[in-house]
Parts: sequence; structure tokens; C-alpha cells
Amino acid sequence: MGKSKLIKDTTREERIRIVTSGLSWGDDCDSVSGMSNGVDAMYQPYIDGEMELAECNMRGASTTYVKSDRDRPSTGSCVMGM
Repeated sequence: MGKSKLIKDTTREERIRIVTSGLSWGDDCDSVSGMSNGVDAMYQPYIDGEMELAECNMRGASTTYVKSDRDRPSTGSCVMGM
């Protein structure tokens, strides 16, 4: 079993390495400034010690994107008659 990744068991520098290594950006990154595509925003609360890594992942996984009503799954007729 690997070392704990909980905030209480890691330093900020270790959390940066955990995030960058887990996202395959290398394990020698000294800052999160090289991150792109909003990933730094997603994991910044973990890096700052405000939210556990699992919570960041759950928050990111729960995001749903819909381009338009045509992209929404069909639910059949509306029960409210609208």
C-alpha cells in the first residue's frame, strides 16, 4: 500500500507532486503554473489543503455539459402536460 495522500499526511509540495504526477505531467514540477485546461482550478483546493483529493475528483466528475436541448437525453412526454 502506498503512502497516504490525505492533507494531514502531506505537505503542499507533496500535494503538487501528487497532482502533477497523477495527471502525467511529470513528478518534478515545482509549481502548478504549468497546468492548463482548468485542471489547476479543479485541484487547487487539494493543493492548498482545503479539500481532500477524493472530494476534488468527485466534484469534477459530477460536472455535466450540455450544448443544447438536442443534446439532452429524451425523457418521453412531460407528466405535467407542458
